[in-house]
Amino acid sequence: MAALGEADGRRLKQEISECVDQCREKLHALSQGIWSRPELAYQEKHSHDLLVALFSEVGGWTVEPSFVVDTAFRATWCRSVGETRRPVNVGFLCEYDALPALGHACGHNLIAEAGVGAALGLKGALENQPHIPVKITVLGTPAEEDRGGKIDLIKAGAFADMDVVFMAHPAQEDKAFSPCIAITNCNVKYRGKASHAAAYPWEGVNALDAAVLAYSSLSVLRQQLKPDWRLHGIIRHGGTKPNIIPDYTEMEYYIRTPLLKNLSDLKDKVEACFHSAALATGCQVEINYPNPAYSNILQNTILEKLYEENGSSVGMKFNKDSSNFSGSTDFGNVSFVVPGIHPFFYIGTDALNHTPEYTVAAGSEKAQMYTLRTAKALAMTAADVLLDPALLKQLLLPFCQHWHRQMLHSRGE
Repeated sequence: MAALGEADGRRLKQEISECVDQCREKLHALSQGIWSRPELAYQEKHSHDLLVALFSEVGGWTVEPSFVVDTAFRATWCRSVGETRRPVNVGFLCEYDALPALGHACGHNLIAEAGVGAALGLKGALENQPHIPVKITVLGTPAEEDRGGKIDLIKAGAFADMDVVFMAHPAQEDKAFSPCIAITNCNVKYRGKASHAAAYPWEGVNALDAAVLAYSSLSVLRQQLKPDWRLHGIIRHGGTKPNIIPDYTEMEYYIRTPLLKNLSDLKDKVEACFHSAALATGCQVEINYPNPAYSNILQNTILEKLYEENGSSVGMKFNKDSSNFSGSTDFGNVSFVVPGIHPFFYIGTDALNHTPEYTVAAGSEKAQMYTLRTAKALAMTAADVLLDPALLKQLLLPFCQHWHRQMLHSRGE
């Protein structure tokens, strides 16, 4: 049974909206502070400090700087009601790392703003509802663009007591869901033998030839890949001087498939190309995967429907077509350990992510209205979960079934 009636629920959501609006200046300053000093993965010290300072200043939050990793943080607000009702723990995630050379061309400053705004809006509205047991957790999750900070937090148990989790990502339109696919990155090193390229090239073993052969083989391989598989890479190091046979080259490739379970199939094909190039040129090859794989996002249609209803109430216009996106995120890994959503939101531009134009848009005043209404929709959807215990049970059931299967498998049953 819902903790509040329908009319009271509508009133609570109106209070959420008002509370977010009351924080708009703080939220804008936060976003601008992050945007104006872009920092790469695991180097987000300034952004971390801004977020920690904000939660410390507004009061009422337990703030843990450098939580698990140096540039992550956790802020919590908790209210228990009685001794038997465990507070429902709703989580909001903040990203704030930037891209090399481009800065915040993926709008992570706005992700942080939306997450913080949702948390502050929900807390402000719930302070007038003392009978609702609740815990709000805000996690600062660094390094989404490289290496996967959320995976570090998963391994450390940061999501273990969360019941549901929310974040939203800037894009070209409002979408409750768009498929984000699995990814792993591969580093390849070829080692040959240096020699004078003009005087006695036959004495050399050309590592650049190996890299070029591998690159060409992988490009040809794309003809036989499934339409939604992705394979793309660069030669990071190709030699030192034209008159020296390159004795060392290095490549980096991203390998993506719609589902995590398909990655191994594509990896086998890719590695065959790397090994064959080494065999053809006489080079030695070293292949490694330096970072954990990102999973695809596990879709949650229940939360998506609620988010669309709440988003529509604050002016969002949703595109129902969930195709034609092949990005990847470490939120995918989170979606397999706790129910949640990762919607996309319009910020007032048709510019594409990971371009200089999107960097400008992410720091513009125009993006603020869209970011604040996203914060409201996230907080309202979290409120729906808090107000309906049956809904929470429905969300958690698939995860309980999965954990039960895993337990039986570990026992050999």
